[in-house]
Amino acid sequence: MFGNQTFLLFLAAALLVAITPGPGVFYIVARTLAGGRGEGLASSVGLGLGGLVHVLAGAVGLSTLVMASAEAFTLLKIAGGLYLVWLGIKTWREARIGEPTDVHTTGARRAFREGIVVEALNPKTAAFFLAFIPQFVDPSANVATQFITLGLISVALNTGVDLIVTYWAAKARAGFAKRPSFIVKTRQASGAVMCGLGATLLLARRTS
Repeated sequence: MFGNQTFLLFLAAALLVAITPGPGVFYIVARTLAGGRGEGLASSVGLGLGGLVHVLAGAVGLSTLVMASAEAFTLLKIAGGLYLVWLGIKTWREARIGEPTDVHTTGARRAFREGIVVEALNPKTAAFFLAFIPQFVDPSANVATQFITLGLISVALNTGVDLIVTYWAAKARAGFAKRPSFIVKTRQASGAVMCGLGATLLLARRTS
């Protein structure tokens, strides 16, 4: 489908994008600091599946339609932004609640679902895939297959970096485990970060 040189160039570019801190990384850090490693890992996988939604949508042309429609883009960003803000407020309000014995199970499941929704409702992710992947697609071959293949690789790289970030964020959280007051402040800060990410998404503009 594509030559070795093009594929290697894509891998280099995709890896550079993956390791560059962005909203997804900050979201993962916030979730891990607020809920621990389990929630961080679940959120990472959830974001990855949410990213796959955009890959499949881009392959069949749905993302192009969304980006071409100001109304659809606005609706999607409002839904995604408000959802993030709601998660942030919820995290802040629950900051002082003690962790029940089954928090790692229930919290991880919830974080997984929320991660999917957060990424799936982010039109900026759709814009990224539509701008980035076509640069490495051979128009003489099956475009949809190439788009999905490169998209899967990109999502895998992003998820891999998110998992690494989760590991280090969890270690940092564990270091403050004996300081309950600090954990509360960390959860509150995590909630504030989520609200900030939501506000940023609400202010996002559609590229012409």
